[in-house]
Amino acid sequence: MPIPAELQKAWDDATELVGDKNDPEAALGALRSAWSSIENEAQRAKTLALAADAGTEWGVTDQRNQKSHWQKAYRNYNKSLSIDPKNKETRRNMNKLASMMDEKSISLGLGLQMFEQGNPTPLGLLVMVLSLAAFLVSIKLVSEFLDDGSNPIVALEVQYVLNGQSVTGEIQIEFYKDDAPMHVESFLTHTGNFQYDGVEFHRVIDKFMIQGGDIENMRGSGGYAAHYYGFCNGEQLPESQCQQKEDYNIPYEHENGLKHTVGAVAAAHAGLNTDGSQFYIVPTDGDALHLDWEAGKDCSKTSCHTVFGYVISGLEHVDAISDLETQNDSPVDPVRIVSARVI
Repeated sequence: MPIPAELQKAWDDATELVGDKNDPEAALGALRSAWSSIENEAQRAKTLALAADAGTEWGVTDQRNQKSHWQKAYRNYNKSLSIDPKNKETRRNMNKLASMMDEKSISLGLGLQMFEQGNPTPLGLLVMVLSLAAFLVSIKLVSEFLDDGSNPIVALEVQYVLNGQSVTGEIQIEFYKDDAPMHVESFLTHTGNFQYDGVEFHRVIDKFMIQGGDIENMRGSGGYAAHYYGFCNGEQLPESQCQQKEDYNIPYEHENGLKHTVGAVAAAHAGLNTDGSQFYIVPTDGDALHLDWEAGKDCSKTSCHTVFGYVISGLEHVDAISDLETQNDSPVDPVRIVSARVI
């Protein structure tokens, strides 16, 4: 199967930007822009490996954020090898990065690892059995959006006022269904039901994040899970004891290894296991790594949030919104999601 021209150009540009121009950040941008052109798993594996190469180099040049760059790069190598385990170059590069991380005492960032190159570890086997049992008891079947084997992408058409002028733009988000299946399913269901249309980004904090998704009141005081996932107002209860859908919550999936790096999309909540429809996006200059889960962190006392997607296009609109004038962390001029659609 021929490689799509857009994807081939992104591969070539990324290789040049990493090797000759020493601009790994731009290399990652080139790869993100062509992600939707991927047509098969072999192309996905190569794109992930190139993204990992760029992330490794970015960690070398941006030492302040070295840990997050390298952990994400290692994770991309790992995902690439889970698709193409015989790729010796990818494995060599991953092992080299692991050595570099070990020298700097940086953890691999995978938490309690359930899979190693696509094969379940003993912990993974146990978790799989327990998860299946829980799934049969309390989790509904994954929606049709999650059946095609590729990560779904949602386009948010947003509207905001910049320098007195109305701006309309599109933010495309890739959702990581294998890493946060409940959060992704809920978001896609709300999207399919047009419930994000007209909703505001009600909370904007410069150099941190932009937050929206209140499908109840539009302004940040509500929002619920699209399905019943076993939690009601933060408590684990049978569905028969949760009388109002407005009390439906999504339990945490924050131990999935996804981090609050640039463009991260994560679930807002009011405490452990109270995730609903609200979400936030980290801009280019956003610092939200303190919301990541890591081994030993007590998330019942210190907030941990589930990252379940990343912006792959339109990050400039996220950045522009994060810089808007606010009053009490609310934009002076409303910022709205005009429409949300799976593409």
